[in-house]
Amino acid sequence: MRPDYAQLLETNHLLQTNGDQTYWLCVTRTVQESKLFPVPAYMLLSYLNAFYRYPGVLKKIETHMSAEELGDRARTMGSKAHATSMWGLPCFYLLGREWQINMGLIRPEDAAEDLIYIVDFWKRFQLSWRRNSGHITASDGGHRTQILPERQIQVFHADMYDCESGEPLHEAAQAFAASAAQYAFLVACESRISMHQHGPYHLGENREMLVRDFVDLAECDLPWLDGVAENVPYTNLTMPMATEGVHFNIIDDWGSFAAEPEFKGEHITGVGLYTSDPLSDGYEPVGMGSKEELTRTFQDLDERLKDAMARLWKRVAGWTRDQMLDAGAITYYAIIKDLAHIAGCYDPDDWIKIDRRAERFRPLLNDEYSRDMLGDICVGSSPSHQMYEYLMMRHSNLPQRIYSPLPYSMLVDDDYAPTVGDVQPGVTYLDEKLDRYRTTKGTFGIEEYNRRVRESQPKTHEDRFRFLCEPSIKYRYDGATADELYKLHQQNSRNLRGRGAGLRRADIEALRG
Repeated sequence: MRPDYAQLLETNHLLQTNGDQTYWLCVTRTVQESKLFPVPAYMLLSYLNAFYRYPGVLKKIETHMSAEELGDRARTMGSKAHATSMWGLPCFYLLGREWQINMGLIRPEDAAEDLIYIVDFWKRFQLSWRRNSGHITASDGGHRTQILPERQIQVFHADMYDCESGEPLHEAAQAFAASAAQYAFLVACESRISMHQHGPYHLGENREMLVRDFVDLAECDLPWLDGVAENVPYTNLTMPMATEGVHFNIIDDWGSFAAEPEFKGEHITGVGLYTSDPLSDGYEPVGMGSKEELTRTFQDLDERLKDAMARLWKRVAGWTRDQMLDAGAITYYAIIKDLAHIAGCYDPDDWIKIDRRAERFRPLLNDEYSRDMLGDICVGSSPSHQMYEYLMMRHSNLPQRIYSPLPYSMLVDDDYAPTVGDVQPGVTYLDEKLDRYRTTKGTFGIEEYNRRVRESQPKTHEDRFRFLCEPSIKYRYDGATADELYKLHQQNSRNLRGRGAGLRRADIEALRG
């Protein structure tokens, strides 16, 4: 069906929003390079895979759960459905589209129906996931990513254990965070996709909270973790950190942060640890029974992650270039895979294979071509990016747009291909994924995992709770439903269990004491 004028206007607005954000992120952050992995090459291959597969896999997901409900559920867990992933959703697709426009393989109007759907899905998810801030990107909020509702922030605040430099807990937490970051970096083929942070959340008195997520740590969706991560007990870990004397002035859509003054370990004054996934009904505390238990937990996880990292290095060392290319491309392309887990319809063939249409481009992807092309399409120096000379884009002041808009002539001209069609069979040079997935409720095959997700209904997402938003609670905090919702979030809390709604930040601080 031909799109209408309003759809084209909104789509082009969202293209420009993503283009401005992409340019800023690319020119203000480090270049993606590695001495081991062919990073630019695998990024380009992932963009093509996204172009050909995202429309089909997202429509499949929405037959089970809408983008809006996915956003609501993702807000209450530390999974791979976060700001970085959802930047990648439209932008990986759009970068694959832009590259093909520059190669002369498609025109801006081709696959228009796919494009309209992709950015509309992204908009609906973002507005739901970010509903507490009312923004659609971190940039809109001054490069802040403040996702959590008050009731969850209160639990993190109330239950974290105080620590200072030199104490066993402080040292164990820092050692764990360092090992988790190094391991997650290698898991994601020397990229930052398996790490994320959000916030800052104001704790008062020159104190803030940063929430760090480490995902895909155990045997999960990535075939290269089979056997390697068998002793890692958690797929996702969330680490709230209280800080003092430092302000996080940037936490962007890549999960990167900047702080004034420079953030150092000595600024950390409190920590906690949680796990979550589509079966957990929120965040579950890990080792939070006492300060000593949390210290031991961090130490144990540190050793387990170091062991898994050593095993992974040995596996990667034996890979061919094509295997490295596949692993990296799958890591990037599957950045949104947890949406399928949340909806209970995850199929490995949808997420860990290279679509045969994308596979055709593999011979192009040598290091030199990939490096140059990646730079061109990400910062607007390709022919498709050029606009008329009077324009000045945001950030660059150049007449260049990162993503080509849809032409409005489509409204009177039928000469375009509306879609790339359904997902086609994929290929991989990697070992086949073993049917083993670590969750908060045990290790299952994918059919059992999907079944359990589809049959579970998180209590906090019942309609009477799901739509009880922050403005609602502001005027109804003393009502029975708000009180029950807060108690659901507090059910595993050491200090807040049964307290209900109506607590202020000062009350939380007093209860911590």
